[in-house]
Amino acid sequence: MQRNDRLFRFWGLVAFGAVALASPALAGSAGGLPWEGPLEQVQQSITGPVAGFIALAAVAIAGGMLIFGGELNDFARRLMYVVLVAGILLGATQIVGLFGATGAFIGTAKEQWETAPAIEGGEGGHG
Repeated sequence: MQRNDRLFRFWGLVAFGAVALASPALAGSAGGLPWEGPLEQVQQSITGPVAGFIALAAVAIAGGMLIFGGELNDFARRLMYVVLVAGILLGATQIVGLFGATGAFIGTAKEQWETAPAIEGGEGGHG
């Protein structure tokens, strides 16, 4: 009986220590992960106006090389395709913005209704 009592006290102390040590670790996870800051900086860098100009230049140069490049070897042609695709991917936000698309709105239906532009006249307002 003495052994079971010691074992029970030992595991009770271990469980209490584990809970006490895990509490600050679990509370600290609400902040942010250490790599979120650099990733947000990269996101701002590739979606800003400088990235749009770089994308435009890359598309123009790569397109010109593919059209007027004459006899490019296979490596140079593939490299131009990579530059062309990278330019299109970097400029995708500006391309989508040209068509009037905006980002997604996540919220309640009431918030969407209040922020939506008012349409006057209904169907009969077209003429």
